[in-house]
Amino acid sequence: MALSCAPRILSTDAGTVRTPTIVFLLACLALGGSTGAVAATWEVLRAQEIAQCQAGEIATWNDGIDRPAVAKHLHFYYSHVTAPAWFDEATVLAALERAAQAWSACGLSLSVAALAPGQSLPDDAIAVQWSETGSRHNFGLANFSHRSIALGPSAFQLLQSRNPLYDARQTLQMVIAHEMGHLLGVMAHSRRCVDVTSYYDDGRGGQCYVRGSAQRPAGVEYRSSLPTACDIQRCRQANALDFGPPDSAAKP
Repeated sequence: MALSCAPRILSTDAGTVRTPTIVFLLACLALGGSTGAVAATWEVLRAQEIAQCQAGEIATWNDGIDRPAVAKHLHFYYSHVTAPAWFDEATVLAALERAAQAWSACGLSLSVAALAPGQSLPDDAIAVQWSETGSRHNFGLANFSHRSIALGPSAFQLLQSRNPLYDARQTLQMVIAHEMGHLLGVMAHSRRCVDVTSYYDDGRGGQCYVRGSAQRPAGVEYRSSLPTACDIQRCRQANALDFGPPDSAAKP
């Protein structure tokens, strides 16, 4: 069975959304990617899907209802306490800043700052922290009601132990951008394989879509690590900021 390199991302209750199992991600690291003309073909299509959201293309798994963001001005404060040793603070902050910059195309105001040791969270803060409890042993979990994103130390540690040569920064970026999108109100998971808010299958035989009914390449990461044009359009719609489809989306 072909396995994707992305962690599956599912929903829990109305207040939290998570990035759970890493079985698929760990398994695919041993697989080789596509090469030659085949790789060039899907890479071109993937880039087109990231940059443009065509009419009628938005589709979700109907596992949630999009809503306005947790706030109009989202201030993310990052605590580096208990982070895996191979992620320094600058690396995680850079991933947060890239995600915030990409999602700002939605029309909301986002900022990122480091939380100093002993510093209390400001009243309007969204906490981003490493927490086994908060992440429920998953790669990441966004809690809308608690205004937080929890990253899972053990999930990333297992990923590192299974394949030390794998650059986990791609997974870190994807998880952060995905969970940040939930706090911006993009609650339902996309059924477009390429969207950062997507997951590939529902565990019951349902599969995500590739434009033109193309086959999603096996053994490679198709999902973008940053929000696509369709992700941004959904964010605008959820926040009543829908002033037309975005011209382009951030590069993965």
